[in-house]
Amino acid sequence: MIFNNIINEDLQQIIDENNGLEELYGKTVMVTGASGLIGSYLINTLVKLNEDYDAKIQIIPLLRNLNKLDKEIVNKKYVTPVVQDIIQPITYDGNVDYVIHAASPASPPLMREKPVETNLANTVGTANALLFAKEHNTEKFLFISSREVYGQNISDKKYFKEDDLGIINQLIPRNSYAESKKAAENMCLGFNEEYGLDTKIIRLGQTFGPGMNINGGMVHTEFIKMLLNNEDIVLKSDGSSPRTYTYISDAISAMFKIMLESTAIVYNAVNNENEITIKELAEMIVSLYPETNSKVVFDIEEEKEGYDYATFKFCLISSERIREELKWNPKYSIEEGFKRAIDFLKMTE
Repeated sequence: MIFNNIINEDLQQIIDENNGLEELYGKTVMVTGASGLIGSYLINTLVKLNEDYDAKIQIIPLLRNLNKLDKEIVNKKYVTPVVQDIIQPITYDGNVDYVIHAASPASPPLMREKPVETNLANTVGTANALLFAKEHNTEKFLFISSREVYGQNISDKKYFKEDDLGIINQLIPRNSYAESKKAAENMCLGFNEEYGLDTKIIRLGQTFGPGMNINGGMVHTEFIKMLLNNEDIVLKSDGSSPRTYTYISDAISAMFKIMLESTAIVYNAVNNENEITIKELAEMIVSLYPETNSKVVFDIEEEKEGYDYATFKFCLISSERIREELKWNPKYSIEEGFKRAIDFLKMTE
């Protein structure tokens, strides 16, 4: 098959943890943002279902650049790519049973440099996906959202739960990502209430794994890029900011659980056991590959922005709801996950 051992193990985990995904057999599934980390894992899972389980799923990947989709997948008879920008009305005319909307800017530098494009992708893009789902009588619609919708914590709580609120300054251009994700969530709820469209929302934290773009400008991808180049890992802050990292197969498994099993609309899905500061993350990545002789060093300048600089302190979010209601139990520790992701990158260099 087209997948190497690491990817194949991940896909099998996703299938096994979701009752074989039998509810998708014989259905048509559209995935927007199909060339990104999340989108490609979703597509690969569906391909594996067809190849190994004869699931007879029609797969509709929507993406801007067909060259970013594996040629072996493109040539499958059950795959019908739709090549377009999500800010344009979706042009596919066939039946679609499930829409998973993963198209969104994922690069912090892009969010800073292109706030208008970021906003349009998350607002107009989501509106187009929702309108398409409504017009095609789609059974389920899953929106991939973000922890950033919570903004700055204004209480003494350590973790945000799904109904908690923070503050986001809409007058700062970089906040286009957080504000537009919030607007997109509101549209999902609106389509649910006004038109009866069965919408679901998953809010992710830092999600990583094989196939991620190491040029995306995120903290962990910058660290990995330095490591792969046998360079020291350079911290541009004191590294005290905490993050929660979720391995990609655990995140995808959560998505299918929410889309296929949930009663509530909104769920956080992060591996709370993988909470770590930026400094600790850098030290951990270095410790996984001592043969590189890389070390952690600091390059802090006053007013200097870090790799994924945001205009508010990132919150931590709680996954208590999905763990209790849907029995989601993420498999990979942060060390195991990053070892898998980096080993994959080293194999494909």
